[in-house]
Amino acid sequence: MTVSLEQLRRCHFAVDLGAARTRVYVKGAGLVVDQPSAAAINTRTGALIAVGELAEKMTGRTPSYIRVVRPIAGGTVVDIEMAQRMLRQLLGDKMRRTLRRNLRLRAAACTPHDADPLAQRATIETLVGLGARKVELVDTLIAAAVGCGLPVERPEATMIMVCGAAATQVAVLSLGSIVTAERIPVGGEAVDHAIVQHLRHEHELMLPSQSVRPLQLALSGNGLTSQGPARTEIHGRDVATGLARSVQVDTAAVRDAIQTPLTAVLDGIGMVLRSCPPDLVADLADRGIMMVGGSALLPGFDQMLRQATGMPVHIAERPDICAAQGLGEMLEGRIEPLMLNPLAA
Repeated sequence: MTVSLEQLRRCHFAVDLGAARTRVYVKGAGLVVDQPSAAAINTRTGALIAVGELAEKMTGRTPSYIRVVRPIAGGTVVDIEMAQRMLRQLLGDKMRRTLRRNLRLRAAACTPHDADPLAQRATIETLVGLGARKVELVDTLIAAAVGCGLPVERPEATMIMVCGAAATQVAVLSLGSIVTAERIPVGGEAVDHAIVQHLRHEHELMLPSQSVRPLQLALSGNGLTSQGPARTEIHGRDVATGLARSVQVDTAAVRDAIQTPLTAVLDGIGMVLRSCPPDLVADLADRGIMMVGGSALLPGFDQMLRQATGMPVHIAERPDICAAQGLGEMLEGRIEPLMLNPLAA
């Protein structure tokens, strides 16, 4: 999966296919697509009705013959044909015509760490269906590290944590490569699910739609920390009567409810540190962990990691688009590789 910077400079566009959002970077134009990975289809005719933000808003609000689908799960394409149709609509006719002017159209794409060959092949076929003659695959960890400005090409340890919707990836990088990494199958969706279950069991309250981010409703301010608000009001549907109801939720109980998925993330960080050479761990004690990905914005998550690991924890300036920005930096040729000249005998 490792490709050279020279190969990436020849690419014309790059795609970051995420479980939550899809982003497309076009060389010379920048980030042209940043939309939810969702599509609404008419099950009677097979027609595509909406993609992106509009399809996301339709979730849970459509008649029976309209279905909202997500062709990407956990950073892996699970429905190639639907992913291609979604990308075509997100790019638009004008951008597709611009890209097709390149007779030897090349594309780059992010893939999760240790993605199996079947998942890699699905990503390649998706972009080939858009007209790409050649597709280069880049590890999401490398792309995100480049996008948030980490000095990955130097002989220094940098630790990055990509907090995605379906999974969390943790890695230590040095000399432009991954020294050790772990992929934990816990992400923002697992945290949301824990809160939904807590509200259902403790308050008999059902949230109105999957498109509502329960975490954003239940937590505010410092969120996961004890300095956050003691109680917050949640609106939903009563499980028994089906009527609308509001309840006052104890945020301390919410924090306890989401400890299980977050503890799995802490265990993954511990596994990475234990398998890392001691010299690199010493570097990390000073530099700490860089958090990227949409779930990195979970209120108070960085403070929790800081207390559990004793290491500095930083959140990237734009954590949600770091992987796409990293691909763009490599496409534009802004990353200079470290040149190692062999010593003369």
